[in-house]
Amino acid sequence: MAKANNYIPEGFHTVTPHLTVNGGSGFIDFVKRAFGAVEISRAPGPGGKLMHAHVRIGDTNLMLNDSFPEFNAPPITEGNWPLVLQLYVPDADAVFVQALASGCEVVFPMSDQFWGDRYGQVRDPFGFKWAIATRAEDLTPAEMEERQKKLFGGGASE
Repeated sequence: MAKANNYIPEGFHTVTPHLTVNGGSGFIDFVKRAFGAVEISRAPGPGGKLMHAHVRIGDTNLMLNDSFPEFNAPPITEGNWPLVLQLYVPDADAVFVQALASGCEVVFPMSDQFWGDRYGQVRDPFGFKWAIATRAEDLTPAEMEERQKKLFGGGASE
């Protein structure tokens, strides 16, 4: 067996999200439709569930598996997850519409933001929130601070 040339596999970054999903195969189909994901691999498990799968959206890898409580991978429960998957794309408006057409619901409407992004959020049919954005302006920290103060009534946030 050949020794690895690098501690990170080719094409990966230091951090890679790995999600436990109810209905992993359906989630893969969804991210293909909504965000143009490319399926890299899948490892089927017992009962048709996915033990592991790997998709790529743009230049980012996303790993996932189905819920396996017996292996400490509990199912997703309803609620407001403290997780948002940030997705930068060339045309945020078009991808936002595509996500809605693929079954997402609006969490935060698409609009121009004080930090320079065209930005909105959706919740997918599997319960995950996605922030969809396009960088529209490159602002200095001072410009962002001025816009933030104007937006929030001129006062500093505490």
